[in-house]
Amino acid sequence: MNPLRILLLCHSFNSLSQRLFAELRAHGHTLSVELDIADSVTEEAVALFRPDLVLAPFLKRRIPPTVWQRVTCLVVHPGPPGDQGPSALDWAVWRGEPHWGVTVLQANGDFDAGPVWAHASFDMRPATKGSLYRREVTQAAWRATLAAVQRFAGGERSAPALPDDAPLVRWQPLLRQSERAIHWATESTTSVLAKLRSGDGQPGVLDTLWGQACYLGDAHPASAAAMAEFSDAEPGAMLAVREGALLRCTVDGGVWIGQARRADPPDTHPTQRSFKQVAAELFATEAAGLPQRPVPLQRSPDEWGELRYTEHGPEGARVGCLGFDFYNGAMSTARCERLRAALLQVRERPTKVLLLLGGEGFFSNGIDLNSIEAAAHRPGDSAADASWRNIQAMNDVALAVLQTTDRLTVSVLRGNAGAGGAFLALAADQVWAHGSVVLNPHYKNMGNLYGSEYWTYLLPRRLGDAGAKALMTQRLPLLAAEALKIGLLDHNDEGSRQGFEERSLERALALASSYNQSGELAAKQARREQDEAHRPLALYREQELARMHRNFYGFDPSYHVARHHFVHKQPHAWTPRHLAVHRP
Repeated sequence: MNPLRILLLCHSFNSLSQRLFAELRAHGHTLSVELDIADSVTEEAVALFRPDLVLAPFLKRRIPPTVWQRVTCLVVHPGPPGDQGPSALDWAVWRGEPHWGVTVLQANGDFDAGPVWAHASFDMRPATKGSLYRREVTQAAWRATLAAVQRFAGGERSAPALPDDAPLVRWQPLLRQSERAIHWATESTTSVLAKLRSGDGQPGVLDTLWGQACYLGDAHPASAAAMAEFSDAEPGAMLAVREGALLRCTVDGGVWIGQARRADPPDTHPTQRSFKQVAAELFATEAAGLPQRPVPLQRSPDEWGELRYTEHGPEGARVGCLGFDFYNGAMSTARCERLRAALLQVRERPTKVLLLLGGEGFFSNGIDLNSIEAAAHRPGDSAADASWRNIQAMNDVALAVLQTTDRLTVSVLRGNAGAGGAFLALAADQVWAHGSVVLNPHYKNMGNLYGSEYWTYLLPRRLGDAGAKALMTQRLPLLAAEALKIGLLDHNDEGSRQGFEERSLERALALASSYNQSGELAAKQARREQDEAHRPLALYREQELARMHRNFYGFDPSYHVARHHFVHKQPHAWTPRHLAVHRP
């Protein structure tokens, strides 16, 4: 396959865009990125970079004719051939489609109606739109994109003919809030979940909580056991709180609602728009009157909670699995404190290996920028103070992992990891990842943050000083295969994503029963003692936090500006130069 110059044109450099960027670079192509800011900016990028091909994995506007008439432009559409419209995946989740797909088509004057270069299909899971997008859609998009790019690199300049049994074209309009609306008095849990899952992430489902209009998201079914004490509750009633989520009654059960965003008046300035928050924190006064219903770490599989612990294997070779499935991988101060308490609790269990599973969609993305932004609007608090509390709590979690020296610890990356979440993973003795995982092991993209989580200790011991410096400077997404090659990972699972957890558990059980495990533990403890004698962890933490203190409280507001723009989803004014390599 001849290497190509490919310009990635996208609304934002999201998880799908990052995966395609990293994969295509790994296949030898030369990549540059331009964020879709304005037609004139796109035209300029094409003139500067002179791409062989423009690839658009995530757009909210049409590519201008001045571009697609000059250079072949391939658009990645999250729907099967024949599907057209801006809410493709939303409709699929809302309707409960058993199968779905991704199409790579050539841009022309029609919306999602150009010639089809490639497509890939997948089975749907009962999951949120965001979870499906990050997993099945992204994997199918890569398969279809690779096929299309290979055809183009091989000299083809027109899309292959569709088979005679190709599906008919179906235009699906924007899925509007009137159609997503939940009728609590009549709808089942299944129906409510379908609507909430279809709008998860963006735009959410417009509803009301305590008479206040808001958008809901991050929904989970309540178990029969959780609903047993509320058998007389009216559908729509607010019943309880668990880990920041609100339990709301349906006609045949209930749902936990984890996230909410207040509806803004039409004339709200973009910089003052509301943003997603933990539901019980957004409605703190009202939620204070509801009973708390926490759950133990070890419990029935149908009982929802952010933290979960299971044990496996025979006595004397037990493996513990601690999952922490936080929304979008964001670890607020409260979540960090709960996770640290869970770590201390499971360290009392008689296990030989402890797997840190993170979440299904993300292992972790570090501190919770939305919760920090909320503090800026709370009397007597500030974003700087909330940031400081959050990074201290993140460090406490990492320290708890580092100080677990009586067993082997393994971070298992089922989903992507970024910023402090990537370095939290490195606190374990080993790091295993699925081949679909994308890592962003750096902090600078968030207002030039210095970072903590003991990275100045953890990274050089894997990559050396020069390697650590190079990684922290490059600011680009890293595939699991690349991370394995440079020593950031210890194992990269290239098998199917389905079954990755089971394969990881099998590896861990073999490790727990290994004949030389006691020797590995002794060597681990000796290394930790030597490292501590050479330079204590407290000193690494102190020096990292001195730099972070300047980020939070110093004269340079870059972090606070970047966080505000990120949380409020401000449109980009320009493409960062580490992505737009075509710009001087």
